[in-house]
Amino acid sequence: MTKFSFDIFSTDGAARRGRVTTAHGTFETPTFMATATAATVKAMLPDNVRACGVELAICNTYHLMLRPTAERVARLGGLHKLMDWPGPIVTDSGGFQVMSLAKLRTINENGVTFRSHLDGSPHELTPERSMQIQNLLDSDITMCFDECTPFPSTEEQAADSMRMSMRWAERCKKAFEPREGYALFGINQGSIFEKLRHESAAALNTLDPEGYGIGGLAVGEGQEKMFETLDFTLPALKPEKPRYLMGVGRPDDIVGSVLRGIDMFDCVMPTRSGRTGQAFTRRGTVNMRNARHLDDNRPLDEKCSCLACTRYSRAYLHHLFRSEEMLGPILLTTHNIQYYQDLMRGLRTAIETKTLNQFAASFYEDQARGDIEALS
Repeated sequence: MTKFSFDIFSTDGAARRGRVTTAHGTFETPTFMATATAATVKAMLPDNVRACGVELAICNTYHLMLRPTAERVARLGGLHKLMDWPGPIVTDSGGFQVMSLAKLRTINENGVTFRSHLDGSPHELTPERSMQIQNLLDSDITMCFDECTPFPSTEEQAADSMRMSMRWAERCKKAFEPREGYALFGINQGSIFEKLRHESAAALNTLDPEGYGIGGLAVGEGQEKMFETLDFTLPALKPEKPRYLMGVGRPDDIVGSVLRGIDMFDCVMPTRSGRTGQAFTRRGTVNMRNARHLDDNRPLDEKCSCLACTRYSRAYLHHLFRSEEMLGPILLTTHNIQYYQDLMRGLRTAIETKTLNQFAASFYEDQARGDIEALS
């Protein structure tokens, strides 16, 4: 059996270029994983997702425990078989979705009781149950059950929330079923407070999980405060373990976070934006519903190798969205996923060649120019 491991090959400043090995294969870091909330990347076939360069998918514990249920997924052979994804899979703990989606929540030391947003049925999610569900799903990387501290919070509120999450992390460690090639990640919390982030890091370092999630960011604090929090948090974590910034994010968030030493990212933004007509390009975001594309025969991004850019014009993409044809979301989702994977590939190469600062400067310059200038 293959052991779970994280190998760092190159560094450039705080940034790391590495590879994570799991029971279901490897993925290169820094990486951006595909969001497969309900065991599917919306608007895409698995083969098309892989063709974009995606090596890692993330599925949602909360949604899958409700429908089709973790027990049913296990009976059907696990997530890898069910969704035709033979590569590595991360599952979140369900904590964030319970806090943001579920109805009539009650949080106490034991866990969270809630009613489903789907049908109002009652459920309880505890650290032990979260570990059981993720095990049934056959996740390669299991996330500890935690409370995502809301923003803004007082330091006292953030401390109470973080300390409960750390107690829950201890219970997760005890309930997690160790297997070759599988990993448990602890989640660092503490909002934007340096003292609390360090206290959380110390607790997780003692627990010694296989990796770290950085939670409670990109929840309204703004990019400057997020980067500041990363600057004082990451040095407190064991450097030999992978670091996953949860729920981030925009391309400029990713570049700035890689510069600070983050290895893994996820966010619904590229897929959700693709379904609503927003494209991410080297010149910033582009709204394909905008009338300026009506007669534009050029590709969306001339440097992109995706199907939307190599086979179709901006005018056609605009037509698809204005006509509400399903091909529009399919093509634009594919483009966005390709763009994010190209960005990650560029970051990995820049770290290998010690040119990350130049890469970042060029990235920010192109983003600042904007798509309108590209038309002139």
